[in-house]
Amino acid sequence: MEMPAIKVEPAVAPLTVRMFGQLAVDRRGVPVDLPSSRKVRALLGYLAIAPHSVGRSRLCELLGDIPSDPKGELRWCLSKLRAIVDEPGRTRVSSRSDMISLDLTDCVADAVQVDAAMRAGLETLGLDELRSLDSLFVGDFLEALELHRSPQLDHWLTTQRSRYHASHAALLEHLVKLLPNDPREARPYVERWVALSPFDARAQILLLKTLLHCGLLAEAERHLAAISRLFEVEDLDFDPIRHAWHDLRKGPTSASSLEAAPVRVPQPSEPAPVAPTIGPEGLHRASLAVTPFAELDRLNGQPGLADGLTHDIITRLAKLRNLFIIARGSVFALSQRGIGPEEAAKRLNVDYFTTGLVRRGPGRIVVSVELVEARTTRIVWSDEFELDPDDALLVLDDIGNMIVSSIANEVETAEKNRAILKPPSSLNAWESYHRGLWHMYRFTKADNDLAHQFFKRAVDTDPTFARAHAGVSFTHWQNAFQHWADRDREADLAFESAGRSLIVDDHDPAAHWAMGRALWLRNSHDQAVVELERAVNLSPNFALGHYALSFVQSQSGDPAAAIASSDHSRSLSPFDPLLFGMLGARAMAHVRLGQFEEAAEWAIKASARPNAHNIILAIAAHCLALAGRLDEARTFAAMIRKSLPSFTVEDFLATFRFPPDAEALFRSAARRIGLE
Repeated sequence: MEMPAIKVEPAVAPLTVRMFGQLAVDRRGVPVDLPSSRKVRALLGYLAIAPHSVGRSRLCELLGDIPSDPKGELRWCLSKLRAIVDEPGRTRVSSRSDMISLDLTDCVADAVQVDAAMRAGLETLGLDELRSLDSLFVGDFLEALELHRSPQLDHWLTTQRSRYHASHAALLEHLVKLLPNDPREARPYVERWVALSPFDARAQILLLKTLLHCGLLAEAERHLAAISRLFEVEDLDFDPIRHAWHDLRKGPTSASSLEAAPVRVPQPSEPAPVAPTIGPEGLHRASLAVTPFAELDRLNGQPGLADGLTHDIITRLAKLRNLFIIARGSVFALSQRGIGPEEAAKRLNVDYFTTGLVRRGPGRIVVSVELVEARTTRIVWSDEFELDPDDALLVLDDIGNMIVSSIANEVETAEKNRAILKPPSSLNAWESYHRGLWHMYRFTKADNDLAHQFFKRAVDTDPTFARAHAGVSFTHWQNAFQHWADRDREADLAFESAGRSLIVDDHDPAAHWAMGRALWLRNSHDQAVVELERAVNLSPNFALGHYALSFVQSQSGDPAAAIASSDHSRSLSPFDPLLFGMLGARAMAHVRLGQFEEAAEWAIKASARPNAHNIILAIAAHCLALAGRLDEARTFAAMIRKSLPSFTVEDFLATFRFPPDAEALFRSAARRIGLE
């Protein structure tokens, strides 16, 4: 559930729920007596910040240690919760079917306000709003509420407390940047940031700078000695802070800026989590740490599913080669030292981290996953997967595939959205590439031209950026496929750019994907299939590779294989910007199998996608005509003719590579709907 941050004054709110510190509830300013039951209090906190309705079975598992009638115990807890939050004419606890939710949209809840602010982005908030949010953090989340008999609830509490600590640290960091240039005003906020993130070198250096600006040299030196011992105990590299202090002491420091210094704190015997700088602006690939999944109620004698799944995800993500993935050894070493995901992400200096939980219930295993932006602790994506214990090892492979593809897609979306907000002149190679992707997926000629410009800027900045070369190839491919430019020339340019991508990184699946598509443009079907199969062999989770195989096979290869590849690409990336193509390829495969009604249904699904272009509409028109649904087919034909008055079946067939029998089918369809 969501509510705007700092909008309603607590004194006038129908209900105020304070979850930082010990749980407290006020009704119009008057404290509400809470039941002594820790389970009821835990249920209130859990439902208050749950992003969606929660199943009764999940709540029964969460509360734990329920003797003979778990559902009866839950009903009792819900009745007590209703007494706390419901009012005459206003029901806030909802139980529909098997799902429970708590609606606090007309109330004030401190943790919910913080979550809403983090989702909106701290950069959208002013100084006063940040100060108001900071004032909400009066203690730990649901302080002293552990049940000690429910490992699932205790794990959830630990996770949420760690998450809110990280959110508070990110809030303080942003707040300090907006403060007027008064070190005395900044000092309490910086000190709170350091207390929350004692191993964040940026925070420590900023505190030393602030103390120095306040004229507290002796206190700064005492603090330096204390954190030196702290870092030594934790076996962390203290040199960046020592060098920064040396620079601060060398001469008069300017009091005009109290921004945190961009310091990297390397860990002993771990790979650097940022790609090496190349060229004048460098390529900073988004970095990701997959922290070890927790496993509750692990059965004795059984191998740990969580460890195996974590290892699988790290390996598969690394094969995609579009992210910088922290090695397994580093993340497991930090976990074994009891360092939580948020703190581990800070120490590894990554942009994103993934965390997960494997829990066992009666007759099922549930895997929960979250992708989190490290600096702000904003949850970028989360999902939950269920499997039967008897099929665990088989189904876990499919779940791993879905997790890997979702992580890659969500990071790419986040990076595209970040790049589009920056001035074009300030973009580095990585950002230019993602700005290009944003335009590329709009599928218009103007946007394709802009995408080409951004991809070219990326390869000019960093000629070793394989995916940027593949992006350039794609824009040429689009020009040829959509008939926006001379097809033969654009096919040659697509082939040349794909070749550069392969020269740079022959192990990047996107390079082979680009080459496979370029070869298809040049009528080299068999070679195209070889390249596309190489792409998916390099990375079985590369959804676009499976889609491109489906696209090629649907026309002149094996239509049954095309259907299988289409389904697999969609299972890997169900919200892909090229989903219309995946659906359209399946429709064309059904035509070649003589399954016209199925072809029509899949083509309609393809045409319903928001970025479906005229060629997709043409697939729908022809498939519907073959299915005998002429009125619907003529509607699509009219839509095409509205934007392309001279469009005919010859244009349609020139776009694809169909064998003679399939061409004859599409010509017969065109005659029936006036697209001859």
